[in-house]
Amino acid sequence: MADRPVVWIPRPVHTDALDMLRERTEVRLGYGDDETTFDEVSGRVGAILLRTVRVDGDMMRRAPALRIVARHGVGVDTVDLETARELGITVTTTPTANTQSVAEHTIALLLAVRRGIGMVVRGDGAARAAIHGRELAGSTLGLVGCGRIASRVAHIARHGFDMRVLGHDPMLTAEQIVAAGAEPRTLEALLAESEVVSLHVPLTDATRGLIGLRELLTMPPGGVVLNTSRGGTLDEHALLSVLRQGHLAGAGLDVTTVEPLPADHPLRGDPSVVITPHVGAQTAEALRRMATEAATRILEHLG
Repeated sequence: MADRPVVWIPRPVHTDALDMLRERTEVRLGYGDDETTFDEVSGRVGAILLRTVRVDGDMMRRAPALRIVARHGVGVDTVDLETARELGITVTTTPTANTQSVAEHTIALLLAVRRGIGMVVRGDGAARAAIHGRELAGSTLGLVGCGRIASRVAHIARHGFDMRVLGHDPMLTAEQIVAAGAEPRTLEALLAESEVVSLHVPLTDATRGLIGLRELLTMPPGGVVLNTSRGGTLDEHALLSVLRQGHLAGAGLDVTTVEPLPADHPLRGDPSVVITPHVGAQTAEALRRMATEAATRILEHLG
C-alpha cells in the first residue's frame, strides 16, 4: 500500500465510492473506528474527498503531495481556492449529481409553506382552523439563478403545477434563460411579478445579501421566498422583518447564514417558516451519485 496515493475522507461517504477508491488508492478515513486525522496523513495525502470539512490554505501548504480536492457537492465555499490555484491543486465538484434531489426539495418546501404543513408538524392545536392554504396552479414562480437545479425546478413547476416561471441570471443570455424554462426578467421585475421567489445562486461577494429588505418588500403582498442554494444570499434579519410586518406569507429555508440555525433564533418560532437542516441533496440516490462522481474525479486525476 505504501506506493499507492493516499486519499483522505474526513466525513462519511457512500460505500460504493470507498470500494472504487480502495481498488487503486490507500483510503484513510477521518471518522469511525479507524479514524485518521489530517495531521497523520498530511505528508503523503494526494487527494481529499470533501463533504463539509473546510480545507484551508494552511492544510494545503502542509500537504506537499496533495493534487486534488474533490468536493462531494456543488459548493466550493469550504475550500481556499486562492491557495489551491497558487499551489496547482485541482478542485472539482459534482455539479449534476444532486440536481433532481434539490429541485424536489425546493418544491417540497414550497408545498409545505403554501399548505401550512409547518403548522401541522408543530402540532398546533388550532392548526386546522388556522390553515387556509393556497394552490400553486396559476401562480408565478421567480427563479433567481437559472442553472441546472433551477431549470429542473422550472420544469416541475410548469408541467406538474401549471405555474408561470420567470428567471433572472446575469451570467446567462436571455436565450439561455428561455432554454432553462423561464421568461427572462431583470431582478427587480422578477421580484415584483412573482408570488414565489426561489434562490439558486452560489455564495459570492456579488450574491451575499442579494435578497434584502428592499428586494423582499418589492415582492407582492402574501408572497413566499425559498432558499435551497447557500446561506448568506438571503438576509434573514430582513426576512424576519417583512414576515412580522405581514408583507410576506412565509418562507422555506434549507440553508441559513449560520448552520445549524440556533434553537432560539426567532425564525424558528415563526409558524409561517419551514426550516430544514441543509438536506436538499441528502437522498440515497444523490448521496451515491455525489460520492462516486467525486471518487471518479480523484481516480482520473491521480492516474
